[in-house]
Amino acid sequence: MTDQTLRPPPPSRASSRKRVLLWTDTFTNYFHPEAGQATVEVLKHAGFEPCILSRQLCCGRPLYDFGMLADAKCYLRRVLGALETEIEAGTPVIVLEPSCASVFRDELCNLFPEDPRADQLRRQTFLLSEFLDRQAPGYAPPRLERRAVLHGHCHQKALMKSADAGSLLRKMGIELSVPDSGCCGMAGPFGFDADKYEVAQAIGERVLLPAVRAATPDTLIVTDGFSCREQILQSTGRRAYHLAEVLQLALETALPASRK
Repeated sequence: MTDQTLRPPPPSRASSRKRVLLWTDTFTNYFHPEAGQATVEVLKHAGFEPCILSRQLCCGRPLYDFGMLADAKCYLRRVLGALETEIEAGTPVIVLEPSCASVFRDELCNLFPEDPRADQLRRQTFLLSEFLDRQAPGYAPPRLERRAVLHGHCHQKALMKSADAGSLLRKMGIELSVPDSGCCGMAGPFGFDADKYEVAQAIGERVLLPAVRAATPDTLIVTDGFSCREQILQSTGRRAYHLAEVLQLALETALPASRK
């Protein structure tokens, strides 16, 4: 790990807080640790005690996406072993990247249909949005009087739905636009392939990228997918934010008022 990676937070004295495990995916850990740091702050504000594994693990998607099924199964057995204590304890696993969450929510059970750990992990894996909106009774997100454009990641819309993110943003007081954008076009490594670049751009230009360009400068662009945020940044020059970062911004905006 470099100094830019996420590190486990120090033990908390707030023993009454419910413990949750933050799955620090490779994209978050090595490219955008600010999203993970924001998630830690948001979960603590919501009354939870986030913890991070001492070792960095991958969800295994890159292996089976490229057809390396035997290697993927071998690696995912290691992941199940590393998470076994948390699985047995029923610890909620908060995943920031929808494509990683979909591994635990869908493909893992297909690869290990006879392993009860896979089914249990499926049931205790959540995106931050659905965890806060459905699994945190009484949670009231901080207010933020802004406009936002929300784009749902493909895996999120297919398996977990993006309504939870929209629900939280509206509860914050955000004036929300949710364009019917479909896929951003990047689709993991697809849009980085020179042979696929024109197709990837055409997909993004159908709805999403024009909607981003049309948004006012103070409008927040929100999407949880790393590849979605990359497509938006590289194609429009606009930075897109993970939901955790928007919640963190709201907390920081509300902080001065709470000190008056």
